[in-house]
Amino acid sequence: MLVFGSKKSTIAVVLDEKGIKMRLIILLSLLSISFCSSAAVYRWVDENGKVHYSDEPQPNAELVEVKQNTQNTIELREAKITSPIEPDDAVAQTTITIISPTHEETIRSNEGKFDVTVSVAPKLLRGMFLALFIDGEIKAQPQTSTTFNLEGIYRGEHAIVVKALDQNGKVLASSSPRTIYLHQATLVKRPTPRGG
Repeated sequence: MLVFGSKKSTIAVVLDEKGIKMRLIILLSLLSISFCSSAAVYRWVDENGKVHYSDEPQPNAELVEVKQNTQNTIELREAKITSPIEPDDAVAQTTITIISPTHEETIRSNEGKFDVTVSVAPKLLRGMFLALFIDGEIKAQPQTSTTFNLEGIYRGEHAIVVKALDQNGKVLASSSPRTIYLHQATLVKRPTPRGG
């Protein structure tokens, strides 16, 4: 038994025969594991031309030298993120004008069908989409076409706006609101007199 001491504390370390033997066994086990991990590798080609690898020697096998550093590493290049939208100057200069229908135009359609045509100047940039809003609600899915074919719009006064959106839905440009009036004919049946 070994005893280490000082004035403030005393630490006793007991080293008996069992403790030393156990530590020696653990040390030898760890060393044997490290030697096993560097076992030989053999390579051979069978009669069909297929290449085989093994840790056991085979007839006509050759010893393959394995380098210590056999880790596979992949180097990733730094990704350059580019926006599909053109430069901000071009986006700021984009104007959208509703060509048809004209402001305060009356449209007669019992089915609520009509077309909205817009012009985009200088042009619709790559990554931009046009969306049609009627009375503040989107009525046509974002598209790259400048013509919207609508149907099922109810009669009455409506405000139309076309907006240019990016892929995330951010508004990049917008037309001036255009007011239209949609009329639908109705059939009024006159009551037939009784007895006549």
